[in-house]
Amino acid sequence: MGLALSIRCIHAGQTGGAMRVLLATQFYPPIIGGEERHVRNLAHGLTARGHDVTVATLAQNGFPARDNNGSVKIRRLPATIRRMSGLHADSQRTHAPPLPDPELSLAMKQLVDEVRPDIIHAHNWMVYACLPLKALFRIPLVLTLHDYSLICAKKNLMRAYTPCTGPGLGKCLPCASDHYGALKGVVTYAGLSAMRPFGRRAIDVFIAVSQAVARDNRLAGLRHQVIPNFVPDHLEASPAPNERTRLLPQQPFILFVGDLMLLKGVGTLLDAYRNLRAPPPLVLIGRRLPDTPAELPPGVHLFESWPHEDVLAAWQRCLVGVVPSVLREACATVIIEAMSFGKPVLASAIGGNTDLVESGVSGLLFPPGDVAALAAALTDVIGDAGLRQRLSEGSARRAPLFQAASVIGRIEKVYDDLLADRRQAAVGRA
Repeated sequence: MGLALSIRCIHAGQTGGAMRVLLATQFYPPIIGGEERHVRNLAHGLTARGHDVTVATLAQNGFPARDNNGSVKIRRLPATIRRMSGLHADSQRTHAPPLPDPELSLAMKQLVDEVRPDIIHAHNWMVYACLPLKALFRIPLVLTLHDYSLICAKKNLMRAYTPCTGPGLGKCLPCASDHYGALKGVVTYAGLSAMRPFGRRAIDVFIAVSQAVARDNRLAGLRHQVIPNFVPDHLEASPAPNERTRLLPQQPFILFVGDLMLLKGVGTLLDAYRNLRAPPPLVLIGRRLPDTPAELPPGVHLFESWPHEDVLAAWQRCLVGVVPSVLREACATVIIEAMSFGKPVLASAIGGNTDLVESGVSGLLFPPGDVAALAAALTDVIGDAGLRQRLSEGSARRAPLFQAASVIGRIEKVYDDLLADRRQAAVGRA
């Protein structure tokens, strides 16, 4: 009788069966970026597999507190940090802090009371709103790391334009202060440092989106898995030309997609392009930022902040994609999108790029910041149709490894294993 009662008290999730999943993320579409698109794709992928999915995200002006996106329930939660508008340069992207926000944690508790999830799956710093609930509910907690935010207050593990060797008070405090401003930098660094030991104990499984993210967040010794970002099994580009896609060059072109900043390697790409003889056009699609180069060489077309389906149309038409970052990319979704259209990718050999691009098979890797090496790689791919065809075929073969059909099941298995562990522990206690 006691054993049966103990087992009935465990939430309804069963290994291999339907689960109630609470996804916690700072932002959710229509506020969009790589992380937000990942969570949206995961939410819809899980509901398609029969799970009940609720997304908890920060409240945003102009959006309802309770909403639905197909079968996915969206709950936008109030937070104290939202009331401090002067802390954020972009009022639509008020980031969760790396410590529990009292109002946000209370709202999260009320949502957990309502949803009664079997699994809480947090993404990046939204996990700190969930940590205080661990002792109350004892619900398995998963954290996906999309960057280096477990150990780096700036999240990118860079000092100016140089990869950082690792955290340290003498480095991190001035670096965070330079990035956020003195007060905000001190609070961010102190909160992250204070919460790190608690998080490492309370989080049941860490998911890193690349080997680099696992290594540089120092997950060795913790229960973790490397599971990459993914895209839907079938990407849908703009079905017909429109006022934007008609601006693309008619002939094959080189394509870069991303923020137009030096850390993304735009300067390296433009310098390499200047070194090419009679090159095809170069298309840049992304946001202008303060360090976006002002002068563009002849043959360069810059388009700002296109809708995603138009970006996909550009991937569909391009000759080759370039991801020349000098920062540690965690797991660049643009590479996965390029491979989904069978395009060769030239990428800097840094961060998660080396997980995605198999050099000589699906693309070519070159040292980050190396203008001559990138120019040589572009020359080879543009000038050698046979090489380009082999890389295109390799890219298309590799693409399914990073699509929903392959990846969501691996995340689902993490949930199943945690629930099985929980049931086994309950039986042991009984």
